[in-house]
Amino acid sequence: MSVEMIQERLAAYGCASALEEDQALREISQEIILAGLGRTDFFNRAGFQGGTCLRIFHSLNRFSEDLDFALRQPQAAFQLVPYLKNVCQELTAYGYKLEIDDRSSGGQTVKKAFLKDDSLGTLLHLHYRPRSGPLRKLRVKLEVDTHPPAGASYQMPVLDYPFPSAVRVFDLPSLFAGKLHALLCRNYLKGRDWYDFIWYTARRIPINHDLLAAALAQQGPWAGTTLTTTNAWCQAQLARTIERVDWPRAKADVQRFVKPRELPSLDLWTTEFFLAQCRKL
Repeated sequence: MSVEMIQERLAAYGCASALEEDQALREISQEIILAGLGRTDFFNRAGFQGGTCLRIFHSLNRFSEDLDFALRQPQAAFQLVPYLKNVCQELTAYGYKLEIDDRSSGGQTVKKAFLKDDSLGTLLHLHYRPRSGPLRKLRVKLEVDTHPPAGASYQMPVLDYPFPSAVRVFDLPSLFAGKLHALLCRNYLKGRDWYDFIWYTARRIPINHDLLAAALAQQGPWAGTTLTTTNAWCQAQLARTIERVDWPRAKADVQRFVKPRELPSLDLWTTEFFLAQCRKL
């Protein structure tokens, strides 16, 4: 019966390619993993953040790969794997036979692990199943920041699928602060960051400046400094970044995460367009 629930959910996506089908199955799996974590005390200790949080709880119109979390309080001894073992047991009822690939190591601030499955696809009717060879293994990456910057605020929505489960999530101003920190400090180009930036600015989401300032002081070019960020400060710093972006490369990064009908909007991506978005802060 649980496998039938996944089949019905997959059909509702209306996938038009193998890539969309893979992304849909990963997203369904992400939701089931979140629900599984909700049956532990995980969300007493951590909050859900990042692009997948925006996708699942705020209908961001792009797929996102990873599940990103941050502890509410720093805890160097935090262990992710015990929670994942509980999730694996929970997900057996849905046809998963999950393997835990722990990528954490001693001294790492961010705990990392993959949940992998190569059995669920054999139980589902996939429209874009490969004609030969093995099915592609499902992989979901999870990361937990065990030494997060201070200042985040949270909400506690209920995830409805596959069963009601409360999930602690960063509120929108805190999510936007995390995205701005990435835009200002990431040392490589990630077009998905700029796609999300448009989402926030189009909705005039305010910035959690306490969280942004704490994050900038912790990591990036401003590490170790004491900042008081403002909207005007963010506009000035972002404008410098926008002037340096290779927009064709940024668009190429985003394309596989959006549906074909979204692609024409990427033609707007120029320095002038993003400077205009920046002025909406």
